[in-house]
Amino acid sequence: MLLDATACYMALRARDSRFDGCFFVGVASTGIYCRPVCRARTPKAENCSFYRSAAAAEAAGFRPCLRCRPELAPGLARVDAEVRLARLAAQRMESDGLCDKTITEMAGSLGITDRHLRRVFAGEYGVPPVAWLQTQRLLAARQLLAETSLPVMEVAMNTGFGSVRRLNALFRTRYGTTPTDLRKGRGVCHDPAEPITLSLGYRPPFAWETLLRFLAERAIPGVEHVDASRYRRTVAIVHNGTTRRGWIAASHCPDRNTVAVTLSPSLFPVVNQVVARVRFLFDLNCTPEDIAERLGTMRIKGRAVFEPGLRLPGCFDPFEMAVRAILGQQITVRAARTLAMRIAAQLGEPVETPFPELTVTFPIIERICSLARPIGDVLGPMGVVGARARSILALAEAMEQGAIRLEPGADPEREMALMAALPGFGPWTVQYVSMRALGWPDAFPLGDCGVKKALAGLSPKDIVSLAQGWSPWRSYATLSLWNHPA
Repeated sequence: MLLDATACYMALRARDSRFDGCFFVGVASTGIYCRPVCRARTPKAENCSFYRSAAAAEAAGFRPCLRCRPELAPGLARVDAEVRLARLAAQRMESDGLCDKTITEMAGSLGITDRHLRRVFAGEYGVPPVAWLQTQRLLAARQLLAETSLPVMEVAMNTGFGSVRRLNALFRTRYGTTPTDLRKGRGVCHDPAEPITLSLGYRPPFAWETLLRFLAERAIPGVEHVDASRYRRTVAIVHNGTTRRGWIAASHCPDRNTVAVTLSPSLFPVVNQVVARVRFLFDLNCTPEDIAERLGTMRIKGRAVFEPGLRLPGCFDPFEMAVRAILGQQITVRAARTLAMRIAAQLGEPVETPFPELTVTFPIIERICSLARPIGDVLGPMGVVGARARSILALAEAMEQGAIRLEPGADPEREMALMAALPGFGPWTVQYVSMRALGWPDAFPLGDCGVKKALAGLSPKDIVSLAQGWSPWRSYATLSLWNHPA
């Protein structure tokens, strides 16, 4: 994708946060590259070159700025058809924890050839997928080195390098320094029993309180807890055949346009997966100005219903969220939360946390698949009717077999079609799961009670016609309707 140098330089001079992560600027006079929000002195236009990704800037020979720290830049959240495949591939690599995947495997999972994937990826990011992945690993390592006291060996292993030697070699080649040199002068010893806290950037505005309110209403007791300023939850991540359990806590830092996420020591080996999931949960890659351009004038019965900075609540655990959606069919939010709490309490695993509200992890897919049959005999005493119990089992088996992928980077249209074939997955469930587990920005649950209540007096045909004007951001429009009932 070509960049307009004049427009990019204007955004750089204005330090316009709307473009943070949308491009990077290489400065020939210093040999470094920056985010457009960098507070350093603005370089001369003739010394600037602009790149679609950090990887492209590094491929051109620039080193990351120590002041604005490109590793903190929010990602892109585009829905244009020509970049969609590239974005799906990038999201999949991020959600996999920056692990090695062959291009052939990646392309096959997306239903395209590896040649086509390389072409669209280079068109979006300016570099091949392998080069992009290497830069993301380096930037992830830089963040851990800058914000934590984890030993360099752990940093190397946790960011996919496999060895300190490989990390050192790439740091010297790319940045002209070593991880140890980058950390000199800090004088901090690592306590392996202490949590770490990382900063995740976003583009303002950010309706944090509205997002917390939505999550608080649906929080599963024992698994999640939301107070006036912070979201906390237990975590169970299966990676390379091992289940890592622990906890996270997230809070808003509006003065720095970041969300601070703290994670327990037990999750250090899967820190990249945790970061990717938190970004998805809070929709940190959102481009709020694009959404506001379409929905900013959204009015229902004369009332303005769109809130600037609105975020689409994703999820931390797609399977947990999908089960929660099944439980929520035709019952209240409170009742569905109660059922989810019972499932977690009886089938989840106890976990130690410093928070009395967090005691158990939600059962992983393998746990549900291992339950005795008929499944209704297990879930029925918890209050789950037979049809929904069978839906939960069908989903778990499909995800365990890899027939359905509910994660960032999955193709929403493909997964929605596959979900629709599962027992008990009607249009509302499919649309809701695609909205929150797949991050599909254009989902619209037509039969949803909240939507019908907000649009009372309109026929289904009129509602569909009205919603077409909100595309491709109908998920955000739906959230606006839920937040402003009639």
